[in-house]
Amino acid sequence: MKTLPSKILLTTLVLISVTINAQNPGYWQQHVDYTMEIDMNVENFQYQGTQKLVYTNNSPDVLTKVFYHLYMNAFQPGSNMDMRLQNIADPDGRMVNNIGTKENPIYESRISKLKPSEIGYMKVKALTQDGKPLKYDLVDTVLEVTLANPIQPGAKTTFDMVFDAQVPLQIRRNGRNSREGIALSMAQWYPKMAEYDFQGWHADSYIAREFHGVWGDFDVKITIDKDYTIGGTGYLQNPEEIGHGYGPKGLKSINTTSDKLTWHFKAPMVHDFTWAADPEYVHDSMQVPDGPMLHFFYKSTLEAESIENWKKLQPTTVKLMQYFSDNVGKYPYEQYSVIQGGDGGMEYAMCTLITGGRSLNSLIGVTSHEMAHTWFQFLLATNEAKNEWMDEGFTSYISAAASNEVLERNQENPSAGSYRGYIRLATSGYEQPLTTHADRYNVNAAYGTAAYSKGAVFLAQLGYVIGEDNLKATLKKYFNDFSFKHPTPDDITRTAEKVSGLELDWYLMDFAQTTNTIDYGIKSVEANDKTTNITLERKGLMPMPIDLTVEYLDGTSQDFYIPLEMMRGEKPTPASVKILPDWSWANNTFGFGLNIEKSKIKSITIDPKGKMADIDNTNNIVSFAITKEDTKTKND
Repeated sequence: MKTLPSKILLTTLVLISVTINAQNPGYWQQHVDYTMEIDMNVENFQYQGTQKLVYTNNSPDVLTKVFYHLYMNAFQPGSNMDMRLQNIADPDGRMVNNIGTKENPIYESRISKLKPSEIGYMKVKALTQDGKPLKYDLVDTVLEVTLANPIQPGAKTTFDMVFDAQVPLQIRRNGRNSREGIALSMAQWYPKMAEYDFQGWHADSYIAREFHGVWGDFDVKITIDKDYTIGGTGYLQNPEEIGHGYGPKGLKSINTTSDKLTWHFKAPMVHDFTWAADPEYVHDSMQVPDGPMLHFFYKSTLEAESIENWKKLQPTTVKLMQYFSDNVGKYPYEQYSVIQGGDGGMEYAMCTLITGGRSLNSLIGVTSHEMAHTWFQFLLATNEAKNEWMDEGFTSYISAAASNEVLERNQENPSAGSYRGYIRLATSGYEQPLTTHADRYNVNAAYGTAAYSKGAVFLAQLGYVIGEDNLKATLKKYFNDFSFKHPTPDDITRTAEKVSGLELDWYLMDFAQTTNTIDYGIKSVEANDKTTNITLERKGLMPMPIDLTVEYLDGTSQDFYIPLEMMRGEKPTPASVKILPDWSWANNTFGFGLNIEKSKIKSITIDPKGKMADIDNTNNIVSFAITKEDTKTKND
């Protein structure tokens, strides 16, 4: 491992930032530089820390206040997170105890039962701005800070903080002593500046969902018991002092008279910093050709089969990294770590925390998903609270595609499961629009299906609308234009418009901003002497262009394409496809004729590849009995 980020890497990051600004005139985002030191007590899981934060106000606004996230405070009885667990019908099973029965569950918040020695907390002991003491109030997990001096547009200011913290028992994402015995899963462990953008401050309490951060550079020193191995964000600056699998092969832990070691990490241009530590970690590494060094951390006490699975995971992870780099955009950092920790799978800067006692297929699946978040959440850093479907859904889409290729599954539609999940939701009565704040879903199940499944369908179905090649080009342009930024739904839609030349505002509006559904059907097929008249109908409110295939009894077939009028164009189609006139949304029906007898038709199918999220595909196909006389359709 290199002791410093390479000049090439830093130059690349700068060039990317400059290029993006040029490609997005008028766009701005804030910048933070963190310098932090903590001293961890592994006996009581408390730590003391200092933080110097240099804040650059790139906005056109004068800032009179700032907000910090103190995420650890969510793990206290009476917190907003605790209250939500007690008031939602289907709480996360990891966060509650069922004190009833399987048939009649009664859920008890685990947070509500935490003892003082088990809770999480962050306590700010001192806070200054450019040397001047500041006034602040703690409200749940948010520190509200009144500035001594307003921060002018384009100006920098320096905040210095002293804080104490305690790591909670592992309940959700971060914590100590997980069910698999991981000592420390240190996500969201530091006072974190809230994001301020064109929509204002995003100072949401930590209730259930994920995170939104400010881009910047991190310089972090962690002092901890010398037997503990750390994996996480950033580049280790002092491997020769640390060992533990870092540095040249064969370098062991350094003999020291001290009981502790100080690990020094730097991470350029990230919006998060995460680490995990355990005295029983095995540390493996594997180089991606023309890519980063991959690090793997897992407990030596896992069962033999699980350890073997972690070994088998490593070459597959190399292939996954290559797939995402080839199909979205090149991974810009020098390392990525897969770490046993947390309570399931969760993405972070340059790393992921996943539970380790899994089957090989499960281990590969969760790694594929969480690594894919590096592109759709981290590098393309959407606001996860407001647009959760853009990170979870897009990740689900690309990770399914990656697994399909890397594992040679040969699925025609790798997102088929997402389609099924979305259609179940759309017909359940529980669906809320994708504009819903991630914490405001009525039930967790509706959030999960909306964010993961409907979000994946948004991309997969976009390929149906604009063409698969255009979708591939859209993803690459989206990455090139918006990596290291905070893209919005309009950004992915406008990118697709620029690539395809088609108008797509209707697609974003209907599919992501309403609960309108797609439902097309074949209304009638009528014989007319030696011709056949076909009438289609739009039964749902959401419009779509239509792919249609007619199969004939002689074994041949014919493909048709019906453009959607409001798209103002057509997707690329093979020369063999017959393009029919546009279908306008205001017309519920669309008719056209075939110059062939009805008796020679075998079947007619709307969307034969199943790429349109039609909530009722039973009326998408009609088949005809093979008789000598004219026959009726099954719809008749």
